Amino acid sequence: MSRALLSHILHRPPLLGSRSGIRGGAIPSRLPALRLNCSAAEATASADEAPAPPARKKRVVSGVQPTGMVHLGNYLGAIKNWVALQDLYETFFFIVDLHAITLPYEAPQLSKATRSTAAIYLACGIDSSKASIFVQSHVRAHIELMWLLSSSTPIGWLNKMIQFKEKSRKAVRHSLYDSFTGNENVGVALLTYPVLMASDILLYQSDLVPVGEDQTQHLELTREISERVNNLYGGRKWKKLGGRGGSLFKVPEALIPPAGARVMSLTDGLSKMSKSAPSDLSRINLLDPKDVIVNKVKRCKTDSLPGLEFDNPERPECKNLLSVYQIITGKTKEEVVSECQDMNWGTFKATLTDALIDHLQPIQVRYEEIMADPGYLDSVLLDGAGKASEIADTTLSNVYQAMGFLRR
Repeated sequence: MSRALLSHILHRPPLLGSRSGIRGGAIPSRLPALRLNCSAAEATASADEAPAPPARKKRVVSGVQPTGMVHLGNYLGAIKNWVALQDLYETFFFIVDLHAITLPYEAPQLSKATRSTAAIYLACGIDSSKASIFVQSHVRAHIELMWLLSSSTPIGWLNKMIQFKEKSRKAVRHSLYDSFTGNENVGVALLTYPVLMASDILLYQSDLVPVGEDQTQHLELTREISERVNNLYGGRKWKKLGGRGGSLFKVPEALIPPAGARVMSLTDGLSKMSKSAPSDLSRINLLDPKDVIVNKVKRCKTDSLPGLEFDNPERPECKNLLSVYQIITGKTKEEVVSECQDMNWGTFKATLTDALIDHLQPIQVRYEEIMADPGYLDSVLLDGAGKASEIADTTLSNVYQAMGFLRR
């Protein structure tokens, strides 16, 4: 999740500080991970063997915030992968509007941005007959479970979250109160939203969560919380209260996206492409018209070295633009090297621009069609929320029972 979605054992310190060494880098060795390979075909049984009963598909959840415009980084790093995932897994993709209010926002724009993001999901190829697409706030269990989980989450775990430190510093810097009462611009939600992320994942008994490099700490927190609550309230304790016993939550694993799916800024090859970057020239938005794409690519940061190459650490912008071209065209790294290594920047930028326009135009056309039919979009979101609620309400009811609440 672009805070897209998202840490273990009772009486042990969490993995969020020195024990994990996580600083937004690679997934630690003790965080189980499945590497996504959507091209691999499943093995089939021979004709002489009795057919095995169909196995339940593993469940995947993910989401994107409806703040700002959905950009190329959101698309290539998350949404494009979801299109493949929906054929391999039971998938739940939602618009995380509750996360969008952790920092100052424009209230009149929230519902519009939520609908727009949902339409982009569909325009990019998410199929509502295969995946459940819904709005986070339309499933009330997200907030209820967050509160229950909060009672078992040590505040020290949250204080160590890197994104809280970074985002709160940014909020203080941009605060209207400046040096006097800058902390008044940092809401409690900015500290506690990782617990909501955990709720987003654990509600659906998720097996796998697609994560990027900057989200591993959030998933590890989710794992910590799930195992802590399982130890506090699950097993025999739950059974004595009339429950089935066992674990209340599955402990989710990471699903690693394909290499190169992390898209960097057009103005700084060392910074991730972001909605919050002040300059719109730093990103390609999925709904940018042709002339805007042409201008942004023409003005993007490059270097003065001859030729183009992927693996020179001194050329981050070169690697980023080649990687974007590779993913957009579906070519292999070797094919891109063979095609582009002797190009100058002018030639390559024109080639990249044409590829981006060709790839994004069908998405933009489909988006306009969906937005012109609000009834269709509403029905997709209503149906998705209904399917999600069936699973979420069961999980929530079990947690209420295991924590000793009087049944409704």
